[in-house]
Order: sequence, then structure tokens, then C-alpha cells
Amino acid sequence: MNVIWSNYIQGTKTLYYSRKLRFHDLFAGQYQTLFHLNKEKNLQILEVGCGPGALSGALHRWYPNAEITGLDRDSAFIQFAREQESGVTFMEGDATNLPFPDQSFDVTISNTVSEHVEPSAFYQEQLRVLKPGGVCLVLSSRRGITVQSSAVSCCCDYEQQFWDKASQYDHSRDRYGICRYPMNEAELPLAMESYGFQNVHTGFVTVNLTPDNPQIPSSLAHEMIDASRQTALDAIDSVFRSCPGYISAEETSEMKRLTTQKYDIRIAQYDRGEKQWDTEVSLIMVVRGVK
Repeated sequence: MNVIWSNYIQGTKTLYYSRKLRFHDLFAGQYQTLFHLNKEKNLQILEVGCGPGALSGALHRWYPNAEITGLDRDSAFIQFAREQESGVTFMEGDATNLPFPDQSFDVTISNTVSEHVEPSAFYQEQLRVLKPGGVCLVLSSRRGITVQSSAVSCCCDYEQQFWDKASQYDHSRDRYGICRYPMNEAELPLAMESYGFQNVHTGFVTVNLTPDNPQIPSSLAHEMIDASRQTALDAIDSVFRSCPGYISAEETSEMKRLTTQKYDIRIAQYDRGEKQWDTEVSLIMVVRGVK
């Protein structure tokens, strides 16, 4: 059972709720334009590195005639995805050794996966399982904008000491080779071309998550704030698991209490109409190539 990513890098709920927002139907038009897929066809679509299933679920909504398969190495992600997203087939598997015959899919898609996988294996395996004329879609997060509310960004001495200690002893990202193969905006399409894909195009999706924006329904605003809360709480748990003997259960519990308190204040501010204009703007690069 492989749970390295969900235990030590990003928690299951962190990935799921943040990606549910990133692939919200509000932004579907931007993605669909860049994906340039035929919604009427019975496409076979494989998501490589699907995590807990949010993008696969969005693909199921956006392409109702397609058959969606989500694959990930992390057992906890796959179990969670199966519980949350109906209409999608989820399975455990390795991006460098896809468990499918040659020419099985019309589309392969990945989101923030390419930077963690050796490029030749990553692209060649997708080239192998794609049908002739099949489409490879590689999504990659670029530098965005994050501005926290004062209630959330404030950091007391206890919190600062916790994170200072964590920075000394938490070496999970190096230990597990996280982001070992980063590429910039020029290198990504060049890599796709170098591994045999043709007609390579690039584009960008802007995901604007600003709870105080009047166009955002209150239920969605709450989801935005609570997704950030979950990310913060999962980060504390990951540090606890990564630093045995250095971070205590009591310290972890107190950090989670302080974090919950801060986000409760932010929710109360929103409910009272006290605008903070905190925002998270994500820029998603989409690279599209054809076999």
C-alpha cells in the first residue's frame, strides 16, 4: 500500500478540495477551449496521476459521452476518489509503467505531474497508450497570486517556533524526489515535441478564487475559505508524520487549534460582510500535443 504522497507531501483532502475549486465549472469554458476535444465523441480518457479524483470528476461532467479512467500510485487517493466521484474508473498504477495495452486511449491528461516524473518515461508511456491521432494534455501550475486575510496571515510566536522546527527536520520533499524535473514555460512544449508529439499548442487558464467577489455565491466563498483551512491543517499533520521525535502530538494539536481559530474568524468576517479581499489566483498552463 503506497501512501507516501498523501501522508508526507499533500493530504488527500488538501488535493481534493483545492482541485475541486481549480476545476470548478466556472472555469470549464477556459479548459475546454484549450483541450479542444470533441464533446460528442465516445472518447477514452486517461488521467495520469489523478490524485483524489477532482479533475477526473470534472472531465466526467464536461465530456458526458467519454469514458474516464483515473490512475495514481497513492492508495489513499484512489480509495477517496472512488468514494467521492461516481462515473469514473479509478485504479492504482505507475505513470512510468502504465498498465494498459498500446493504443488504448484517445486522450491522456495530467495535472501537476510532469515535474515529478522522469520526462522520457512520462511522455513515452503516454505516447504508447494513445491511439494514432490521440491527444496528450499536460497541465502545469505556474506562479500565481496569493494574498491572505490579516486573520489568517497573522502568526504568533508559538506558530513561528513550530514552523522553524519543521524547517529543520522535515526533509520529505528531498527524500521523495518532489519536483525533481521542473520545466519552464518554454521547456514544457519543447519536451513534448522532443518525445514525438506533433501540433503542440500552449495556453493558460486563470482561476480566480476571491471569496469577497460579489459574483461568487456564498456557498462557494465558504468552500474557498475552508479549502485553504484544510490545506493548512493537512500541512501540520504532514509535518508531524515527517518529523517523528521532533514534533509532538501536543504541538500538532495546538497548531491545529490555532489554525482552526483563524479560519473561523475569517468565515465570521465573511458572514458579517466585512470584506478582506484575500485572493488566490492560479495560472494553469495547458500544453496540448497530438500523436
